[in-house]
Amino acid sequence: MSSCSKIAIIVGGSNGIGLAISKKLVDIGYHIKILDINEPDPEAELPKDKIIYTYCDLTDYDKELFDSIAADQAVNALIITSGIGRVCSFENLHYSEIKKLMRINAESVLEIISAFYCKIKSSEPFYTCVMGSIAGLINSPLFSAYAASKAAVFRFCESLNTELEVSGISNRVLNVSPGSIKGTRFNGGKNDLPLLKDLAQVITDKMFNSEEIYIPDYEKMFKDVIERYNADPKAYGVQSYKYKTESGRLKDERKVIIGYLSGTFDLFHVGHLNLLRRAKQQCDYLIVGVHESGAWKGKETFVPLKDRMEIVKACKYVDKVVLSERDDCDAWNKYHYAKLFVGSDYQGTERFKKYEEVLKGKAEIVYFPYTNGISSSNIRNTICKKN
Repeated sequence: MSSCSKIAIIVGGSNGIGLAISKKLVDIGYHIKILDINEPDPEAELPKDKIIYTYCDLTDYDKELFDSIAADQAVNALIITSGIGRVCSFENLHYSEIKKLMRINAESVLEIISAFYCKIKSSEPFYTCVMGSIAGLINSPLFSAYAASKAAVFRFCESLNTELEVSGISNRVLNVSPGSIKGTRFNGGKNDLPLLKDLAQVITDKMFNSEEIYIPDYEKMFKDVIERYNADPKAYGVQSYKYKTESGRLKDERKVIIGYLSGTFDLFHVGHLNLLRRAKQQCDYLIVGVHESGAWKGKETFVPLKDRMEIVKACKYVDKVVLSERDDCDAWNKYHYAKLFVGSDYQGTERFKKYEEVLKGKAEIVYFPYTNGISSSNIRNTICKKN
């Protein structure tokens, strides 16, 4: 990628409208850096010499990554299209879903904008676009948490643009607030870039014109929707609720992947951290059982149980810490986890062959490789030798 080329950063550009915008910007001479949890859809056939993909999980915001990208002088456009949500009653949203939804849809947007704010608040042209939603502007029953996240984005962009205007800065953050978009994977759909081509064109045009808000199909559909909402928010909300339930869009079920792993976690080290990180990447809610001691392995425990539990609890990848059960299969009876995480050295042992039989049809056992060169045993042996 040439250092003198114009570069656009697209967060969430591997599918849907983000991918369509990527193609549009490539057509007008941009090089693209896509930051996403998944690689770009291969069917899009993006030119490899114009695209750089970087893995990015917004649930684990990488400040150093975004700061380093923002420091690149060739970057003059930022588009954030990432987002998650589903039509569901609030009572059936697990708190981990709420946390993840707010994290990706709202918190990360503010953090990313913060990283690029020196460019935005500059006399040099810098183009910014954030994907909001019409749900953030109106009463959105059965979409309540999603609507809350998008309302936060809407008010943030509105307020930030006012600050820029008062400061005499011409750059703006375009808030695109669509309804349902055909041609994306959102809410179970599929990528269909031809359906998104015209919308991507309009969005990029408005971004380059430094506009502040764009509601697709406003005159055709959403002008009337917003007027009806403003006239009587409660009546509009009831009507919206009935429409969602009668149209078959409602997926009113618990939809969370619960993970479980257990360990002694004595002399906590980076191998433990890697295990917890990998586990969290494969589940929504991670429960960690801590053993009372290392006696079951015939090993002395240096750190008291209470302290070990507090250390594990402080890790950002862990949602809940419990005293481990005698057997990991017993823990399934309590927590009904979907995935059991364990070190790869246990694979093929009699104990885990038994687990695989007992958990068949209930949970998947995921074996992780240990971090080379470090273990509690090695640290313990080193300490003992020095003493």
